[in-house]
Amino acid sequence: MTLWARLAPGAFVLIWSTGFIGARYGLPYAAPLTLLGVRMSIATAVFALLVLALRAPRLKGRRQYSRSAIVGILLHAVYLGGLFVAIDLGLPVSVTALIVCLQPILVAILAGPVLGEQVHARQWLGFALGFVGAAIVLAPGLTSGETSIAAASAAIVGLLGTTAAMLLQKKWGDDIPPVSGTTVQYAAAALVLLAVASLTEPLTVDWTPTFVAVLAYMVLVLSVGAILLMFWLIRRGTASGFTSLYFLVPPATLVEAAILFGERLPLLALIGFVVATIGVALVRAPRQVAEAS
Repeated sequence: MTLWARLAPGAFVLIWSTGFIGARYGLPYAAPLTLLGVRMSIATAVFALLVLALRAPRLKGRRQYSRSAIVGILLHAVYLGGLFVAIDLGLPVSVTALIVCLQPILVAILAGPVLGEQVHARQWLGFALGFVGAAIVLAPGLTSGETSIAAASAAIVGLLGTTAAMLLQKKWGDDIPPVSGTTVQYAAAALVLLAVASLTEPLTVDWTPTFVAVLAYMVLVLSVGAILLMFWLIRRGTASGFTSLYFLVPPATLVEAAILFGERLPLLALIGFVVATIGVALVRAPRQVAEAS
């Protein structure tokens, strides 16, 4: 394995985990679906420019366009929309993150019938340890605050969206040029988000310097860097192996919150991080051994 292949999973976890931080910074300036609609619209323009600058292969035929649009709506509109709405409705970030941590387990259950992937007993143990580790990390926050049915439902919708998106991206992604395909994904997601936002939100944005900086980070680092890295990892490995990385997102988010906002990082969280890391290592080990041999 190359050095980049070894570092890429950790880089994805580090970058992806900052999405919760970005939501915390950005939501005071715009409603959740409006914020995401603006973000996806700008991301569409950025990727369209990348297609031209890189002379990237274009999509061919209605099938590639429709499949890219479906994955984009599920991943960028349903998943992110569900999470942003849940957080905006007051669902604690810890509860939101724990719900999302169910995604690797759902993907592992469905990877067999949908993708024909085999999940070994060792990997199931890794999934269990990953979820337990994430739960340990988030335990202090789970007991604080009230959770509304609407907020929890939004997070569950997001969970189902990202699960379906991961499976379909793995199933269809090898046949779709990544840069052009992602352009269509963002365009489809932007249309859906702005359409729904126009019916449910005021569509107003407070364009402060802070919001512009947060939006630029979301577009360039998350919508461009993290998504391309995600698709590269999915294409290179198994769906279940990739999604196990989501167990490390909550611990990484807590560390970032401690650094940026001065939040306390308890010993229990560090223990949970170690347990989750062991779980992810068990899930990914069979794939790594196979690649090395």
